[in-house]
Amino acid sequence: MSLESVPPKYAQLVQALQRRIESGDYPPGSLLPSENQLINEFGVSRPTVVAALRVLREQGWIDSQQGKGRFVRGRPAMTLMEQPRPGQAYLTGPETGSAGEVLEAAALAVPNRIAALLAIAPKSKAFLRRRLVSRDGEPVEIVSVWLPLELSEGTDLTSAEPLPEGLGEHLRSRKGVRFDHIVEQITARMPTTEEVKWLGMPKNVPLLGVYAAVRDAAGHALVVVEVLLPADRHELEDAYPIG
Repeated sequence: MSLESVPPKYAQLVQALQRRIESGDYPPGSLLPSENQLINEFGVSRPTVVAALRVLREQGWIDSQQGKGRFVRGRPAMTLMEQPRPGQAYLTGPETGSAGEVLEAAALAVPNRIAALLAIAPKSKAFLRRRLVSRDGEPVEIVSVWLPLELSEGTDLTSAEPLPEGLGEHLRSRKGVRFDHIVEQITARMPTTEEVKWLGMPKNVPLLGVYAAVRDAAGHALVVVEVLLPADRHELEDAYPIG
């Protein structure tokens, strides 16, 4: 298997520790191995271990107690309901919160799917801000934001610098836009040659595409957030109560 086809190191460590928790190797209430023990056992760097432990803590798998260490909580039954979905995460989270680079920021002809979601004529122009997001030094997803040209005017979306605030907050402060809800679609397709190059992925591995149409209270789509995820590095999971 090529290096490009495996998940980032921190994600591999997260998965390994989750498997141990679910199998009972690390039962609820037990003390998780220290950072040094994990570094030695898995042969990874301290930043990789710190990143993996942060993910496990944020998702509710473990808990930290100052001066005592990290304790296992077990598999979080409904934690995923509390986590923002891909489209929502980009709408609310600052770009400065993740490593990456801006690939494109320009007015371009919209693909058919984006045109349909924005309710504009196919091949007409809209503003695109496309960013390659990295974790643990490896590219993991491409996030593209499409919006009408008039909505991009007077904003910092053309800047190559990461936004210090979420897209939603930026548009609220600059354009007075008020978002109400998101309609999300998930699909799969093969990557383009350019996407293969950006993500450093095999050309025969599909992409998961998450399309989040951000709408106002009247149901009009104002922004479309497109998140492209290599299928061999990500899985999408949902959790919901049974009524």
